[in-house]
Amino acid sequence: MLCPRCASNQNDDIKFCTFCGANLQAVREALEVPEGKKFDWSNTWVAEMFMSGQAQEIRKREMERQLGITPEVKRYNEIKAGVICSCVGIGVSVFLYILMLGIAAQATPQDAQVLSRVWIAGVIPFMVGLALIINGLVVSKKMVEIMERQREETKTFEDVPGPRGLRPADTNEFIPANMSVTDQTTRHLENAERKVNR
Repeated sequence: MLCPRCASNQNDDIKFCTFCGANLQAVREALEVPEGKKFDWSNTWVAEMFMSGQAQEIRKREMERQLGITPEVKRYNEIKAGVICSCVGIGVSVFLYILMLGIAAQATPQDAQVLSRVWIAGVIPFMVGLALIINGLVVSKKMVEIMERQREETKTFEDVPGPRGLRPADTNEFIPANMSVTDQTTRHLENAERKVNR
């Protein structure tokens, strides 16, 4: 077995690395896969195909929660998309206006009237962006407030922070990292006795 800390080659029957003292038994246990474990189809895309609409919505919310996408973040993204879409609409309108003025100058008077009004097509993305901004500022803000209120009302016992437990032991607190389990242990013990006697 290769030691994950110092990359030295170790026998498979020892529990601790002879060079750095890493717990190799714990590494082996973490790497072991339980025998007889079946493949779980519920965690695949096939299972998602057969989920009901409600189950898909619950899964989507859970994924967003794990990724840290809160309703407030969604609201800001909606406003940002609205600003971008509105700016694109204005840009398209200006571009079409200038382009069509040049083309209309060489066209017949009837065609020139039609071509000079093509810039209005840029109003469509502008209005879509404006709608996104208004929705983000007004409607989504209300939805965020409702979600916050619901979360406060449904706060369970697990959500409330409880007493903290002991943290796992770290053997590096007792033995410096540059020491080995088999190297200079007597000197380390003598130093510990001196500290206690002070």
